[in-house]
Amino acid sequence: MAEEKGKKQIPLRLSAKLYDALAAWAEDDFRSVNGQIEYLLTECVRQRKKNGKYISEDIDKPLDLDMNAFKKGE
Repeated sequence: MAEEKGKKQIPLRLSAKLYDALAAWAEDDFRSVNGQIEYLLTECVRQRKKNGKYISEDIDKPLDLDMNAFKKGE
């Protein structure tokens, strides 16, 4: 598999809950999980460049993902 010019491959470990949430979100947006992660990271970097802050003040805190609430759109 050829690496796209200018793109780097990195190993990434995610919890099963986070992966499932990203996979469902990616499916809703018609993206692969990899594409969704890249999109979200790009948006975070763009937002930080815009106002000097991360999207969330709590970005470094672990997520407590409630998959039932996620599936219901809450």
